[in-house]
Amino acid sequence: MKAAIFRGPGELQIEEIESERPCPGEIVVSVVVAVTCGTDLKSYRRGHHKLFPTYPARFGHEFAGIVKEVGAGVTAFEPGMRVVAANTAPCGYCWACTQGRLSLCENLQFLNGAFAEEVRIPASIVARNTYRIADGTSFASVAPLEPLATVVHGMDKSDIALGDVVAVSGAGPIGQMFIKLARLRGAHVIAADQSPDRLAAALRMGANEVLDISPYESTAERAAALRALTPGGRGADVAIEAVGLPAVWEQTVQALRPGGTAILFGGPPQGATFSVNANDMHYFEYTLKGIFHHEPLYVQRALRLIESGALDGEDLITETRPLSRLGESLEDMAAGRGAKYAMKSHPAKEHLMTSTDTPEVLDDLVRVSRQLGSRSDLVLHGGG
Repeated sequence: MKAAIFRGPGELQIEEIESERPCPGEIVVSVVVAVTCGTDLKSYRRGHHKLFPTYPARFGHEFAGIVKEVGAGVTAFEPGMRVVAANTAPCGYCWACTQGRLSLCENLQFLNGAFAEEVRIPASIVARNTYRIADGTSFASVAPLEPLATVVHGMDKSDIALGDVVAVSGAGPIGQMFIKLARLRGAHVIAADQSPDRLAAALRMGANEVLDISPYESTAERAAALRALTPGGRGADVAIEAVGLPAVWEQTVQALRPGGTAILFGGPPQGATFSVNANDMHYFEYTLKGIFHHEPLYVQRALRLIESGALDGEDLITETRPLSRLGESLEDMAAGRGAKYAMKSHPAKEHLMTSTDTPEVLDDLVRVSRQLGSRSDLVLHGGG
């Protein structure tokens, strides 16, 4: 099968590798759609000490597909089921897990390999963080489940209330999801970015106001421009950082009102630092919260948001492309030419699996595929 192999920063190739078989407790999923994300781009450009401790490695973690094969002991899933999986599962027994801090699990097993024709899901993720996709929900809509789950985590820690003024710095896919969910909570949302396309997307997601920060040279000027849009110029009740740059972390804190809360979400480069005015921190009683990753509860809530129609993951996707254009798509993201790209492993095949196909139909198709004797004779496509 074809799969993306990551050999180090800037070295990503589509290669032919052996198809995998599931071990006990595991499943193999035929990938219908996999989508790019900011973490993919950061990893591609500078590596990632948590996701890629060694090279070479499989690449990609946001996807949806159809179960091809199940390992011994798997009873919750069977071939033909439409599924989506998160990229980790907490162990449940380490110190962090026993304290209820599942996103900080000391034994997180990361899933990589979604940019491929097939991906093997580890047993821990099959057991704790893999889900059936509801009929009527497209593969492309649900594929960005993982980043939405992290945003749900951020929202849970933000305590955004009805009528709050929320400033979101960064209107990429993560910022757009924060905008959407903050509006669903009844907040007045101000989005800041320097990309006209992203500011337009912020408005489509429901932002009440947008701020083009490109005319402002300094962090202090940008923060002041954000505060000027809030009632009385006091600042935001909650300010959210969705970029991952230390300067934007500082901008986010400086945009707060006295007593406000900053959600510092974007992952900065390893070793990066940022500064906070200690006098303001003390006398204005700021609350600063770092947000990392997700846990099964947030994944389940994110899935319900998608399946209910409250948020459609397809709205975040710029374009659907063949897997062969993965490297190009990451470069386009780096240049600001797109937000997320949906990659399909079999673009030459035209059998389109719709979001309303029943499990029985999918079972029949999987059986036919096996009878043909080739894993590539039948390609299951769908949803966007």
